Amino acid sequence: MNPHDPQDLVDDGYRRAKEVTRHHAKSFFFASYLLFGQRRKAAFALYAFCRRLDDMVDGDGPDVVPADLSVRLAKARQMVAELYLPMPELASQELGSPAERLMAAEAQSPWEPSEFAALKHTVRHYRIPEQPFQDLISGMEMDLTKSRYTTWEELDLYCYRVAGVVGLMLTPVLGCADVKASQPAADLGRAMQLTNILRDVREDLERGRVYLPSEELAAFGLSKSDLRRGKVDERWRAFMRFQVERARVYYARAAAGVHYLQGFGSQRMVRMMGAIYGDILRDIEARDYDVFSARAHVTTRRKLALATGVFMRPGTALPVPRGDAGAPLLPTGTGG
Repeated sequence: MNPHDPQDLVDDGYRRAKEVTRHHAKSFFFASYLLFGQRRKAAFALYAFCRRLDDMVDGDGPDVVPADLSVRLAKARQMVAELYLPMPELASQELGSPAERLMAAEAQSPWEPSEFAALKHTVRHYRIPEQPFQDLISGMEMDLTKSRYTTWEELDLYCYRVAGVVGLMLTPVLGCADVKASQPAADLGRAMQLTNILRDVREDLERGRVYLPSEELAAFGLSKSDLRRGKVDERWRAFMRFQVERARVYYARAAAGVHYLQGFGSQRMVRMMGAIYGDILRDIEARDYDVFSARAHVTTRRKLALATGVFMRPGTALPVPRGDAGAPLLPTGTGG
């Protein structure tokens, strides 16, 4: 590779992004085989961008203090702004001129230069708006300041910022410019993030975090102490049934937007991701909601079976609901 050749730098960035995806996101990488050419490379570039931010907050070593991370996230905001200097019409209207936002102090970047070059190529090729990237950084900032969530509204905002916006980033890549696709795309991200949270209760506890809303835990007679004990009783099962139902509502709402995607292979890819992540919920149920003693997962054999279903009976993978997909209610009757 010639480091002075911009195209070589971009090509190397896409290769690196592919390896990041292969290593860290096996389900996403598996589903990516349904995409082709530039769309597939762009999906890798977007994933690598998100992964680097997540690693910076969650796994950057014991010597990095929150203040340092805040500075680096501020630098990330500046670098995203830089992408939109030649595309002001796609820049965030909330944050003001990209040029003005670049006039800030220097800080270390979370991205390898070639990966960022690939991201820049992807953003400009598919004309992806800025706001989802900035909202993702806001979600990372929430992890610096919050380790508990009181209400579903708070957690829903977090799910939107760290995962719903990824759906918004991917929508142009998957061949859709219809604004009606935005809400279903964000809902799929929300559903997947909530699935992750339900699967990773034990791991999050070990990191000092409880994402499950304390108001909702209390509605089922549960507390943080109950989570630490890891006891699977009827209170916990009822709570988990409620959360699984909520996640499935979001998957159902996402399904209603699949038809907007016109890129070759895009609809099948989204159905595959929804099917795989939705199957984690099935495995949680199969374990009688015990997410403490082992991690729910989808086996490779099961993924292959789901892939076959996507090709043979696509309507059964991430199926469109009949009627309105309403959110479940808490035992108190308060809207969930």
